[in-house]
Amino acid sequence: MRRRFVAVGDSFTEGVGDPNPLYPNGVRGWADRMARQLGRYDDRWLYANLAIRSKYLREVAAEQIDDALALRPTLLSFYAGGNDILTARVNMAELMDLYAATIDRLGTSGAQLILFTAYDATRGPILEPVRRRIAFYNNGVRDIARATNAILIDHERLPEFADRRLWSFDRIHMSRPGHKVMAGAVLAELGIPHTLKLPDFPPFERRPVVQTVRDETRWVRSEVVPLLRRRINGVREGDTLTPKWPELIRPADGLKRLARRRGGDALEVRRAAAGQ
Repeated sequence: MRRRFVAVGDSFTEGVGDPNPLYPNGVRGWADRMARQLGRYDDRWLYANLAIRSKYLREVAAEQIDDALALRPTLLSFYAGGNDILTARVNMAELMDLYAATIDRLGTSGAQLILFTAYDATRGPILEPVRRRIAFYNNGVRDIARATNAILIDHERLPEFADRRLWSFDRIHMSRPGHKVMAGAVLAELGIPHTLKLPDFPPFERRPVVQTVRDETRWVRSEVVPLLRRRINGVREGDTLTPKWPELIRPADGLKRLARRRGGDALEVRRAAAGQ
């Protein structure tokens, strides 16, 4: 029986927020962590990760879906649309129509689909438009998951993500502990045991109201405003990156070892091209 896990999407699935220089693109992330656990559980699992940060839903649909289908997955995760939500202007009805059409395409693979809602980290009236977009998106994803019998990882059922220690300072990307928790949550939905060391944080002390307001203001100034400015100027880190694992690998062999091998092969190609 084929066992092929293919991950599609943006920074959420690429692994941004979980830095590791030993992995392609310098990040690890929940999907890589989950793939390693799949390989330990059953060494017949294969894995590919096509996700690239900064990508809009239309770009994921145009650039990753055909490649994902060509890999003949049996398990396929999909998350995209978060970058669209954070743009200055977006038609949410059109966005969800494209989302539904993309899921229809992925459904032709016959793979078990895994979908995700977006986490709402917004606070205060200044981000109320973003909050409404997230609610619209999440309701649409829930409807599509029900209609397609997809596994849904719904943040409303994961209250632990209310702990800000599971998030990077930008509140957009999960932290390293957050990626571990997400990997564990997906594996739990699949009924697959794991050996992940999930975080066991002490109780979080509530911040004084004054401190909360200061933190919120600093976050908007240092993260939200620069993000919107980059979007307006068209500056995106993902435009210079390639997928971490574009071809199927065998995670039972160890992803760090596979990354070293891949890096060595790339070096040989560069040397050959330079005539060395």
